[in-house]
Amino acid sequence: MTRLSVNINKVATLRNARGANNPDVVKVAKDCEVFGAQGITVHPRPDERHIRHSDVLELSKVVTTEFNIEGYPDRRFIDLVKTVKPAQATLVPDPPEAITSNTGWDTLKHQAFLAEVSAELHTAGVRVSIFLNPDVKLVDAAAKSGADRIELYTEPYATHYHSNREKAIASYIETAKLAKSAGLGINAGHDLDLHNLAYLVQQIPAIDEVSIGHALICDALYYGLENTIQMYLRQLT
Repeated sequence: MTRLSVNINKVATLRNARGANNPDVVKVAKDCEVFGAQGITVHPRPDERHIRHSDVLELSKVVTTEFNIEGYPDRRFIDLVKTVKPAQATLVPDPPEAITSNTGWDTLKHQAFLAEVSAELHTAGVRVSIFLNPDVKLVDAAAKSGADRIELYTEPYATHYHSNREKAIASYIETAKLAKSAGLGINAGHDLDLHNLAYLVQQIPAIDEVSIGHALICDALYYGLENTIQMYLRQLT
């Protein structure tokens, strides 16, 4: 079954708006696990506008499910990952000023760089996932970079899901098939929600993990966090 990792960045955004510690990011992460989440994802950015590096260190002490740290692999990020030693590091090519991740890696252009980063993170025992657009031309270079998994960037799928879901998912199916044959695990994330999630995993049952933050936290405002996590888990069965 595809596993659910809850991205708690938006919880940190809410906390930071008031400057205190409400909501408590560490407590929310622990509660997410109690409520059924099979992983916790964070994406610290250089300006620490949501998750702070200090949060990552504190979370590493309490997360008992899979801990996934996303981010652009600059030296500070790499050093943080090597200190924390999470289960997984997801390498994302977003610049510091990006509001959110909006594309995957050009693995053909950046293969050597990604290989260097992957090798360094492997020395710390960390699984490496590369954020990737649904493009079969990029898969071989991703595999040759030494990554363990790819994370399919699903915003284009989510955008076109309601108009033509078969067309929207076609390139993802082909990319996933090639990735699987190349020995890569498959994750997925970005703009997945209660409407489009089930179809994604039905069509690509090889997906190991989905990372969901924004939509899940928004839904929690209406349904409550525990109920919302259970609702998302039901989409994955």
